[in-house]
Amino acid sequence: MEFFKIRRTIPFMRHALVFNVISLVTFALAIGFLAVRGLHFSIEFTGGTVMEVTHDKPAQPDRIRDALGAAGFKDINVLKFGSSQDVLIRLPLKPNPDPKIQNEEMQKQSTAAMEVLRSVDSSARIVRTEFVGGQVGKELATDGAMALLVVCLGIMVYLAFRFEWRFAVATILANLHDVVIILGMFAAFQWEFSLPVLAAVLAILGYSVNESVVVFDRVRENFRKMRRASVDEIMDASITGTISRTIITHGSTQMMVLSILFFGGASLYYFALALTIGICFGIYSSVLVAAPLAKYLGASREDFVKPEKKAAEPAMP
Repeated sequence: MEFFKIRRTIPFMRHALVFNVISLVTFALAIGFLAVRGLHFSIEFTGGTVMEVTHDKPAQPDRIRDALGAAGFKDINVLKFGSSQDVLIRLPLKPNPDPKIQNEEMQKQSTAAMEVLRSVDSSARIVRTEFVGGQVGKELATDGAMALLVVCLGIMVYLAFRFEWRFAVATILANLHDVVIILGMFAAFQWEFSLPVLAAVLAILGYSVNESVVVFDRVRENFRKMRRASVDEIMDASITGTISRTIITHGSTQMMVLSILFFGGASLYYFALALTIGICFGIYSSVLVAAPLAKYLGASREDFVKPEKKAAEPAMP
């Protein structure tokens, strides 16, 4: 299906150096922000108080969040949990090496929070209160990094078998470019990095791979069809030939993600924000970064089209 028929091949590869310089600069900035400012981890990674609160009538998370913020609580997270009357409240807590003092601080924090909640709705009552330790957060961070590494290795193995190692390396470098930029922006603006955001990062990694596979499928096809064309012409024709599909796919996905971003509430805001950034940079990297990288790594027609062997001439009598 092509809603946007492009009849002339767009010379993307003519400007490949410019695109790669832009990518290198943004990548370096993201690394710099991560090194200098670091990520602003949520309670799942840093530890804190978790409260499950129920009401006699449907709860209002936004109103609860505003009331707690006005009372001086920072970096709070209020989610609907189970039924419409239940909410899950996460409050960060400064770590303390003394478990006894830590438990006392947790009790004071939950008591103060409940006073605020009852001022909003007198029927509010605690179902359970738990403390998430920093050790759990470290394990989650380690497991998340391991998940990212395993996904990257799996993608490289898949692409190496499906195409050729040069395309596998180009794709994973382009997709890691997206991941690092998302993390860099979260570090630069100190947006909260939570488990849903980690899930969004992993989703973007797979999403960008899909786009790269589509482009490289067309590259492989054109290497076999366009016998007299150069590598640059093959890449340009392949990217131009998939633009209609790219616009339809990414445009539809972006509309849904933007609806979550603007209307999904505070609990889904950073999840949708990570997806929005990832989709925008995913289009750019899959189309304008992966293809030039594959070319620089030496991708050629011989990788897909094996030279024909000449039949042996009969021996002279």
